Amino acid sequence: MSGFDWPALMRAGILGLRLTPDQFWRLTPAELRLMLGQGAAMPAMNRKGLDALLAAYPDKKQGERDDGS
Repeated sequence: MSGFDWPALMRAGILGLRLTPDQFWRLTPAELRLMLGQGAAMPAMNRKGLDALLAAYPDKKQGERDDGS
């Protein structure tokens, strides 16, 4: 037994996601799971996360001009 419910996966991919059979069979199981909304590793970034990212990697240093001087 393969562990995959192929009829259900094919229904989800071909009917639910509107994939062609060729597109379906070219996907890896991980890609199909991601497209079906399963296995999302991280939630969307919130404002606190964005502020931390901006502080760690600022676009320019204070006083720096666009030409780098």
